[in-house]
Amino acid sequence: MRATMKDVAALAGVSPKTVSNVINGVVFVRPETKERVEKALAQLDYVPNFSARGLRNGRSGVIALALPDLATAYSAETAHHFVEAAHAHGWGVQIEETGAEPAREQELVSRARASMVDGLVLNPVVSDEFALPDDPLQVPPAVLIGEVPQSRLDQVRVNPELAAYDMTTLLIAGGHRRIAVVGTPMGRQQTFTSRLRTAGFRRALEDAGIPHDHRLEIGCEDWSPRGGFHAVDAYLDHERMPDAFFCFTDSLAIGVLSLLWRRGVQVPQGVSVAGFDDVAHGEFATPPLTTVTWDKRAFAEAALDRLARRITDRAAPVSVLDIPHTVVERESTRRV
Repeated sequence: MRATMKDVAALAGVSPKTVSNVINGVVFVRPETKERVEKALAQLDYVPNFSARGLRNGRSGVIALALPDLATAYSAETAHHFVEAAHAHGWGVQIEETGAEPAREQELVSRARASMVDGLVLNPVVSDEFALPDDPLQVPPAVLIGEVPQSRLDQVRVNPELAAYDMTTLLIAGGHRRIAVVGTPMGRQQTFTSRLRTAGFRRALEDAGIPHDHRLEIGCEDWSPRGGFHAVDAYLDHERMPDAFFCFTDSLAIGVLSLLWRRGVQVPQGVSVAGFDDVAHGEFATPPLTTVTWDKRAFAEAALDRLARRITDRAAPVSVLDIPHTVVERESTRRV
């Protein structure tokens, strides 16, 4: 016979409601009580009946996570942390790729409105093309991650302008003056991420009294190692080597490291290279990559805590949270 929640409650000496709170992870349960319930769950090999739960409360037990490009290392790490954090809430995760296309984002919103998923975590990148229904009751439970400015949905983000400012300031403090940035707005990459990181870079130069030189801003449509490689390869065919390359993602920076190696340029002796996102590949690159980092697990947990609240209380006040970041200085940059 399949164990029931009442069986678990009887074995743990608690109420079925407490067992439900432990399984769903939304309501706080005292650690000693939670431990007793978890032992009873394991002993009885309890498996939640999500189908029955859905019939009772009209929920599927599944949320959707939509990212622009699943091929990047950053997306893989982000998805990992969201799946792990969702497990604590008792949710399954449907992972989607939007290709940074607003039409695909709108399709996901429509699915959620049809109750195919209980809620959404969306990462739109083009604000003026991301639209929500005018009727608030038609907006499904959703949380935005990323930098797109808006006021209608809960949002968790890392401040991109301040983070780019801090990275540029670090490079300037290390004696670099001709700093090139890789990933400035271009073509399809007219995103708020690229605009805001460029703004932070320019502000740091201005505050340091360094004249802005548009020739040191390298546009790149494809934010991948291949995109970084080819963008800087073309740049160096007609421009002299800068003091440093600040790449707007670690994926771009890894491509730049490869390009410089092929050209026989030593890093950081010949030029410094820095990235953004702190993906595992960057820490183990040659040389290890200086980058912007933050607690990605805390980021995912904060987003899903807000989604859980929104699912339970559709009228809760909208909140926006900035996750703190730091700059990690590794061997790909030097002080001159």
